[in-house]
Amino acid sequence: MKELACAAGAAIQYKTIQQRSSPDPAYFIGKGKVEELAQLCQDIETDLIVFDTELSPSQLRNLEQCFPCRVIDRTQLILDIFAQRARSREGKIQVELAQLRYLLPRLTGRGIELSRLGGTIGNRGPGETKLELDRRRIRHRIQVLEKNIKQIKGRRKIQRLKRQRSPIPIVSLVGYTNAGKSTLLKTLTGTRIFIADQPFATLDPTTRKVSLPIGGEILLTDTVGFIHKLPAHLIAAFKATLEEIKQADLLLEIVDTSHPRAMEQHEAVCELLFDLDLAEIPRLVVLNKIDLVSDKKIVAGLKRELRGGVAISALTGEGIQTLLKSISHFFSKRYKQAKIELPYSAGGLRSMVLNNSFNVKERFCARSVIMEGIFDPITFSRIKKYIIP
Repeated sequence: MKELACAAGAAIQYKTIQQRSSPDPAYFIGKGKVEELAQLCQDIETDLIVFDTELSPSQLRNLEQCFPCRVIDRTQLILDIFAQRARSREGKIQVELAQLRYLLPRLTGRGIELSRLGGTIGNRGPGETKLELDRRRIRHRIQVLEKNIKQIKGRRKIQRLKRQRSPIPIVSLVGYTNAGKSTLLKTLTGTRIFIADQPFATLDPTTRKVSLPIGGEILLTDTVGFIHKLPAHLIAAFKATLEEIKQADLLLEIVDTSHPRAMEQHEAVCELLFDLDLAEIPRLVVLNKIDLVSDKKIVAGLKRELRGGVAISALTGEGIQTLLKSISHFFSKRYKQAKIELPYSAGGLRSMVLNNSFNVKERFCARSVIMEGIFDPITFSRIKKYIIP
């Protein structure tokens, strides 16, 4: 919570925890605690209070009436960070949609121009006309944004179909926010990608090609980071982005080994993957930021708890070759070695073999070309009838 608040630009003045058997339906915290904090806010001149949970519309309204400053909940804080980080048109659309969906049930009328209809003499007013107008505008804007999201989904579906026809395997980077996914993508591909030591630095999916040590290539995709109690509004709005993960042949789960709560972050990622129906995709755990861990026993302990994993430093490059070999070993089961004899009339098939296979050796004969190499599943199915026993 502290990391999120600092990422949003807040300076922490005071933090407190209240132990209760159940949340108060009116204030979430107890009435006495509300009065205590209201007096404290006046003394230290606080500008903002943040609750580490999602407050109901009535709780938010009641708390704003009690405190001399603004009150927001965890969802509003995360939405604000997303709004700061969104750079592309797609990212801005998804963030705005999540914000409006959150705002709509919490929109309340204030002031004389929003006078409510009453049932007694002298209390009949025009009603909350401006409030209802705002609600209609928000509903209309949500419909426009949902239409745009639908178009984005259509474009992404076409892109995914093209990638599925390609024999190149797809690997997606997943993990807790600020675990180092973008840094790893930059290290593996050598391309210019925005990276920052802050939560949710990456919102838009980025895909790049990576060459494997044994030959062949993979498509590596970086996605938005996960977090404990990720707001449902964001999951719904970013569904078009998160659907990219579903097409992956392998997930690389990046774990920040330098974080004191690395296992809790891992469990939060596993929970979200299960909720998104992604738990069945094969996963390779990558223990990142080992350069920041002075005690190597911590890394060894995490490996035991996670039942394996590849220890790396995406920043310094330590362990990167081991990671690439592990990825190669995983996909080597899909590839098959064979020897084929292609007639010269099958020039298109020969080009396919040269582009999509690796370790290919050619020998030209009078009427055909003999080719030997390691073939991906799609290419192998096309050359089956040319295989030399």
